[in-house]
Order: sequence, then C-alpha cells, then structure tokens
Amino acid sequence: MPVYLGTGGFIELKRTSMDASLTATLAVSDVNVSRKRFSVDHKVGTIITGDKLDISRTDGSGNLELVSGHTGRDGSWFVHVDDIGGMRLYSTFALAVGGTKASALTLVAPSGTQTISFKTRNTSYRPLARVEEYEFTTQRDQVEINQLGDTFKRQYDSGLISGQGSMTCFWEHRYVSTDHDYSTGQEFSSYLARLILRVQQGADFLGRFFLYRESATSVNNAWYECDAQITSCSITVPNVGIVKTNIDFVTSGEFQLKVGSTPGYLLQESTDYLLQEDGNKLFLEDDAT
Repeated sequence: MPVYLGTGGFIELKRTSMDASLTATLAVSDVNVSRKRFSVDHKVGTIITGDKLDISRTDGSGNLELVSGHTGRDGSWFVHVDDIGGMRLYSTFALAVGGTKASALTLVAPSGTQTISFKTRNTSYRPLARVEEYEFTTQRDQVEINQLGDTFKRQYDSGLISGQGSMTCFWEHRYVSTDHDYSTGQEFSSYLARLILRVQQGADFLGRFFLYRESATSVNNAWYECDAQITSCSITVPNVGIVKTNIDFVTSGEFQLKVGSTPGYLLQESTDYLLQEDGNKLFLEDDAT
C-alpha cells in the first residue's frame, strides 16, 4: 500500500472576475505619459496588482485613448496598482507583478475626457508560491429529528455540507530572480492578504488543493476543487525566524474531491498549444472570451 508524503501537496489559485463593470471618468490630467501611469476614482482594493483588466470606452465618442498603438473602443491588459491607487498596464501577469516603469506599456495623452468602464477578467489557475502547509476540513450539519417518546436521538441524513480550511505560507510579494525557486507566473500570499481587504468585489477565489500531484496527466493526482472566501488573514513577524502568512477560508457552494488527471490544455491541429490573448495556455475548461 503506497504512503503519500506532504511533499506532493500543491495549491493552485484562480482569481475571480467582477460580476459587473465599474464606470469612471478619465480626464486628460489623469494620464501621466512620462510615468506610464494613470488613475481613476475607485475604491482602494477593488483592483489588485496582477488582475487582468478589460477597459472600454462607453461615451460613444470614439476609440479608447490610453495605450499607445492600440485602436478600438476596448482593450485588455494586466495591471499594477501602487499604494495610492495609480495604475500601470502590462502585457503579462509576471510583468504586472514586477511593476517596473520600464516594462509598462506606453500611454498616450487623451484628446479629451473619456467615460470608461473596467472589469477584471481572470481565466488562469496559477500555483501559490511558498506554501508550508494547508488544511482542508469537510463537515455535514447534524439535524435532529427526534419525536416525543423517542429514547435515542435520530439524525436527518442529508444535512448541508460545508468546507473550510487554512493555509500557511512564507510571506512574499514580488519576484526575485536570485531566489533558488524563482519562477514567474506564481501567486504570492500577499495577494490573499490584499484580497480580504477588497470592498466591492469580496474576498472570493477558486482553489485546487492537491493532496498529491504527480503530473498533469497522472491518474494518481488527488485534489479538492472549490469556490472559497477568505475569512481571516494574519501575518506573523517573529524576532528570529521567517515571516509567515496564515489564511483561513470557507467554501462557497459545491466542492468536490477529484482523482486523476487535471484539466488539460487545448491543442491546435499542429499540436501546438492554443494560447489566450495574454500568452497563457488555454485550459479545456477556461472561458476563451
């Protein structure tokens, strides 16, 4: 009988998308071409660094005037948000997390005030970096159906099912090329710390919690897959030791314990991977629009 070690554990996160678009006014003074930065009125935390933004011009007066070389009324880019809500746009998730001015897309000065709408649209699962351990608990509500005169308790056998868990990660918030496990395209625990502070959209995410992951096509893979919401996030800063993040979450809706190969990538007839607009491989279950 095989014994599974925790070294085969793995967590993947998928950011949720906004249910509704946010509308804002983009004035000429809101765009700083030299700094490749722009800002609009929105509640802090609504948009988080790494989100993919769909930006559209909605006033019917012409094309979106924001990114150099872009034509059309709308566009989709990854965003980096600074401490005061200013935004820079990037072509990839990794560049957006890095947030450097040099790799940001060049902006253009609008000819006038524009009414725009923006909405996050996230379609890719990404590994959560530097996970020390996680716990996933399932439970079923006990509903008593005792009647007068009963001597022994009786329980309704179809109570509601719920799940909850926790994750412990080493704190990280940026890519460092000199790290021994350096890899772009990973989510950091800092994203989850910011997620619980998000006001309008909520603190939900999609998660795959692998008990064991051998390879994408292995029949030995086993994982829980769920929609989840963060309920608490604590950061431990010891006098001597590693700074850690502890995240508690609960499931929202149906969740499953799955075994076998994970969802594969879509292939073209040439056997090349079918890519999304951002260059990421397209999963069989991903929304291509």
